[in-house]
Parts: sequence; structure tokens; C-alpha cells
Amino acid sequence: MERSRLGTGYIEARQSGSKDLEDAMSSQPNILVICTDQQRFDALGCYGNRFVQTPTIDALAAEGALFENCYVQSPICAPSRASLFTGLYPHNHGLWANGVTLPAHKVMFTRILANAGYDCGMIGKQHFAACQDSRVEPRQDDGYRVFEWAHDPYYPAVGNHYHEWLSEHFPDLYRRAMDNWTKSELSREPLVFDLLPTEAHYSRWVADRAIAFVRDRPRADQPFFLIANFFDPHHPFGAPKEYMERYDGAKLPHPLGGADDLEGRPALLRQASLHSYAGTAFGFRDYSAEEIQAIKAGYYAMVSLIDDEVARILAILESEGLRTNTVIVFTSDHGEMLGDHRLLLKGPMMYECAVKVPLLLSWPGRIARDVRRTELVQWIDLAPTFMDVASLPRQSRMQGSSLMPLASTAAAQPSWRDWAWCEYRNSGHPYDPAVHTTMLRSGDMKLVAWHGAPATNRPREGELYDLANDPHEMNNLYSAPDYETIRNRLYELMVDVFVATEDRSQPRMADW
Repeated sequence: MERSRLGTGYIEARQSGSKDLEDAMSSQPNILVICTDQQRFDALGCYGNRFVQTPTIDALAAEGALFENCYVQSPICAPSRASLFTGLYPHNHGLWANGVTLPAHKVMFTRILANAGYDCGMIGKQHFAACQDSRVEPRQDDGYRVFEWAHDPYYPAVGNHYHEWLSEHFPDLYRRAMDNWTKSELSREPLVFDLLPTEAHYSRWVADRAIAFVRDRPRADQPFFLIANFFDPHHPFGAPKEYMERYDGAKLPHPLGGADDLEGRPALLRQASLHSYAGTAFGFRDYSAEEIQAIKAGYYAMVSLIDDEVARILAILESEGLRTNTVIVFTSDHGEMLGDHRLLLKGPMMYECAVKVPLLLSWPGRIARDVRRTELVQWIDLAPTFMDVASLPRQSRMQGSSLMPLASTAAAQPSWRDWAWCEYRNSGHPYDPAVHTTMLRSGDMKLVAWHGAPATNRPREGELYDLANDPHEMNNLYSAPDYETIRNRLYELMVDVFVATEDRSQPRMADW
């Protein structure tokens, strides 16, 4: 029933064979989403980082709107990505942890776009089902004509399109990389896959396949949606030689927080400092100060590699005459601790560098140049945004709001929500007892609840930060007497937000 109601104007025009088909498609812009994996919001020059080299993405930001406060709905890959594609919070879409499958009845926005006439494609990582131990991720009812999947550069799954491409074009490099293959979280150093020459690298493959999608689409007059999913700057932290040589770790800023940083914070954070990923990966304490700086250099090298590959994708839009009619989004699925607060990678922590991501929107002629918005926006806002730009009805089940009113003007939007929500439900490598955290930012105050009984047998703990006066979250005010009233108010608001974000999209047919 749902599918038959979507994109009816295009479907009827296609069936009639009338000129209305051309009109339906010509009014819809192309949509290109460039999504990285594990990129902090501040790992771009346009977000104020003067150490990382990202001229292409910085120029893209100057051409459109930059959102300074974009929050993902989970600090872990799969729940976050499911929120992007369904427009739902994790407690509604059901993909609550990595390794969980997105329920088949949850509608992806790409299916809606495809039904409305869009030619849809996905390159790279999707992560809507278990991929561990070389599993091939099953397809959803996703609407993609092109689905070139590779969860990451490492796992030798049958159906890993990157491995197929690499073995065909660079067989010697493929064999050498496979001889060195190991599970990425078990490696202290970059793997051969991470250090391959640029022309053979996973990030080059993503860009090459994105370029091919744009260049070789079957109908030039049909609008397209494409998501190019880069795996970098995910760990292990390495890049091709020429990119690694751009950065000297000794000249980069050191992580935030000193030796006593985790005192006065939830106890599990001290455990995570010793061992990442619930004890399955190396922790911050396993590295020397020099090695942590080398990790940061490798991270920035990966970001610069992506920047150059984005330039290649943008060039094909220009050469094909598509740039002015293409909405471009640059973003990431979550952040990376990168040594801040004596932590690495990701997990139940809700620090800004873990849950706040870059978000850029560009659409020449429709989005003004150099717009910067400070409102609290979320990843669930992207699906409604795509409905908006494609001139499709807003889907009642989507829980976000279109970003176009913010992106297309510098004027204040007083009706925009003043809170952001993020949740972790033992969502990464599982802890025992389970770890459940919830973040609510309201204005400049940020509460992180570390849940206790009956949710889990762990003690109830928390964090509270005044981001206006403490943007780096150095001072946990959770137990400060002067902030007790604010903490309690935020807990009350957290309950209200949870009720407000319950999925009540199922239509009510009568009073009883």
C-alpha cells in the first residue's frame, strides 16, 4: 500500500507516456550525498581546523550552507545510518546496534525517490545488517538500480565489489593486501589495504564508481540520487604514502585532557581508555604520546585523500553540466574520539567529537553562498530534506524537518527545535552488563544519562556540560550543587522528548 501512494505523479505520467513525464522529472534536482565514516565535525578547514588540508570541501562549504551543530542519532555506524535512511530515531526504526538487521517494513527514503522517478545508486558501505566474519549484507527494499557494496576494504566477503575491482585491476596489490589482512580493530598499525597507492585505494574506488554512475546513467533526463560512502577516516589510521607525508604528528595539536581527565566522570570511561570496543580493541593507554600524534596524522591524511576524491566527483558534475541542478550533501555517520579525553574510536561516549558531524548543503541558485547555521539539527532531518527538494509530500512517519528553510536563508527560524537527541543501547561491541546511554542537548546545556536499573545492572551515572562556557566538555557538572535544578529539568525534558519522538505514525481510523 505504501509504495502505491508514493510518487504517483511520476508513475501516472510514465504509464500514460505523456509529456508530463518529462515535466515531472525536470522539476526534480539530482541529489548527491557524500558520506564519510567516523569523521569528527572539526576535521575540516571550514569548521575552523587550520591543520587539516581540505580545500575542496572548504570551497563546497563556501558555496552553500554549513551547519555548525549537526548531531547524529547514535555514535555507532548502523543505528546512525538507519536513522538517516528512515528518518526515524533508533528507538523507532529498530536497528538498535551494529549486527542488527533493519526491519523489512521500515521504508527507506531511496525507495520513495525511486518510486518518484529517481535513478538511485549506492557505492561503498551501507551497514543495515550484520557484516562481521565476511558476511554479505543482504539487500533491503532500497530502490537502488546500482548497488556496489563493500562494507570496508578488509573483509573478504563474496560480493565485495571493491575486492572484485582491486583483484581485476591490481592483482598483485590485491594478493599482497590479502596476505596482510586481519580484522581492522585488532591492528595497532595501518594495514596494507590502508596504505595502497592512491590509484588502488578504497577511497579512489568509491570516487571512480560514483563518477561512472553519473557518467553512464541510462537516461540523461532522469534525476538521480547517489550516495558515495567513503570508509575513511575510519581506523586503522593510514593512507597512501603521499598523503601520510603531508602531516607530521609532532606539529599537530595534542588531544584534549590531561592524565586526570576521566576523574569525576562515569567509571566505564576509564575502562574504555584502557581498552576500546568493550575490550576487543586497543585503547588510548596502549599508545605512547608520539603514537597518538601519529594516529592523528594518519586520520588527517585520510581526510585529505577524501577531499581530493570529492574534487574528482565534483568535476564530473561540472563536465556533464549537472552542477547547478544537483543538491550536494557532505556529512558523516558519527565522529571519532582521536585521543580526546584519553579515549579512542567510538562507543557509548557522547562527547561532541563523537556525536557531532559535519553537514554541508550546496545547491547553486537555491542555497545562498556562505550560509552558516547554529541551530541544533539532526541526521533525521536529511530524509525530509530530500523529500522537500524532490517536491514530494512529507512522509508522516519521518520524524525530522526539512533543512531547506535554514539552508536557503540567513534569517532566524525561531520555530526550529532547540534540542538534539542521541542514543546508545549497547550498540557497539557489547558490554556485560550492558551499557545504555542517552544524550539530550537543550540550548547550550548537554545531559548524558548513563542508565542504571532496570535498564541494566550498572550504576546510574551521568554527565552535564555547559557548552557555552565549556565547549570542550572538560568540567562535568553532573554532581555540582549549583546545577542540580538544571540537571533535573533536563531529565524531565528527556522523558518528554522520548514521548514526543515515539512513533505514532500509524493512522487512527476511529475513536474506538
